[in-house]
Amino acid sequence: MFIFRSHNKQNTEQIVDKKALLFGLMSVFLCGIGFGIITPVVPFLVQPYTSNPGDQAIIVTLLTSVYAFCVFFAAPGLGALSDRYGRRPLLLACLLGSAIGYLVFGIGGALWVLFAGRIIEGITGGSISTIFAYFADIIPPEQRTKYFGWVSAVVGVGTVIGPTLGGLLAKFGYSVPMYFGAIITLLNVVYGILYMPESLDKNNRLKKITFVRLNPFTQLVNVLSIKNLKRLLVSAFLLWIPNGSLQAIFSQFIIDTFSWKPALIGLMFSIIGFQDIISQGFIMPKLLIKLSDKQITILGMVSEIIGYSFIAASALFSFYPLLIAGMFIFGFGDSIFGPSFNGMLSKSVDSSEQGRIQGGSQSIQALARMIGPIIGGQIYVSLGHAAPAFMGMILIAAAIAVLYKGTHVNGIA
Repeated sequence: MFIFRSHNKQNTEQIVDKKALLFGLMSVFLCGIGFGIITPVVPFLVQPYTSNPGDQAIIVTLLTSVYAFCVFFAAPGLGALSDRYGRRPLLLACLLGSAIGYLVFGIGGALWVLFAGRIIEGITGGSISTIFAYFADIIPPEQRTKYFGWVSAVVGVGTVIGPTLGGLLAKFGYSVPMYFGAIITLLNVVYGILYMPESLDKNNRLKKITFVRLNPFTQLVNVLSIKNLKRLLVSAFLLWIPNGSLQAIFSQFIIDTFSWKPALIGLMFSIIGFQDIISQGFIMPKLLIKLSDKQITILGMVSEIIGYSFIAASALFSFYPLLIAGMFIFGFGDSIFGPSFNGMLSKSVDSSEQGRIQGGSQSIQALARMIGPIIGGQIYVSLGHAAPAFMGMILIAAAIAVLYKGTHVNGIA
């Protein structure tokens, strides 16, 4: 057992069962594997239904956008439902939806089937925000950034294994990684049914859900209205737009620029997961001693800008070592931005609002990841392979300016 001081109003001691921590960490680990395992093969699954690389790039990015579109509309409702009925039933439902989405995507047979798979997964795509709310329930505010760092490290392990495994499984057929992703997600559902304890006490649950709380646009306005939080979320939005573009176009970028196969593409995606492990295991604990959450967030943004510059240079000079270096630098920035951002976010509200704030943040991220791939795909085709990376440099520089000004003026912590 782990014994912490509760962060609820009674301020009594809170005992956290090891099974709660284990299930949460297992969930994010399998989410990392499940998501990462499909990334190297998406362009190859789309290829039979397209006639030229330009169309293929557009469809690959649209598949990412439609997923984010569904998350945008579903995440606030899932967050509100988890605040009302508890994290356990919502998280299990989300994981089951992900498994079905992987299965449908793997079956394929037509473009509309691929889109159907992404829609199903997107509608239940609130699992990450629910997991963060789950951890916020059981971890006191002063320790959340550290534990969110652990979560990032565990996701990193899954992200290292997932793309590499997906690239290797693709040798047996491009749909095989999808089927494997469905299986491991279903195994997590079974584990959750058997062992997952509920984390949200009935006394801290939302008394009723109004239609307003299910409206994603209303939720965006409400979340952005929280004192000292608006600039944090706006800056994150500006960062997530190019990140969503990179995530959507990266496999196609590598195929078009370097003609690599799924196994090598998977290794490139694994770099980001590897950086999560290194950063959370060795670097983040030292940063937390010397820097505040907001300073770590800005450091992560600067690192991502440098990473994007290397990625752009690799496209301009067709020199893959620059791409590898850029991915390491970008991965470092991404690995320290996530936990510091989520730490700042979770400390802004009490336990009964964690689902709302995490769901609202998920909606903002989904909106950015819906817009990013569409813009990235268009400028990739019309302006060249380096264009999405240049977009990343410009937008994240703007994000730093927004966050820095907000920090200086409003005292965001």
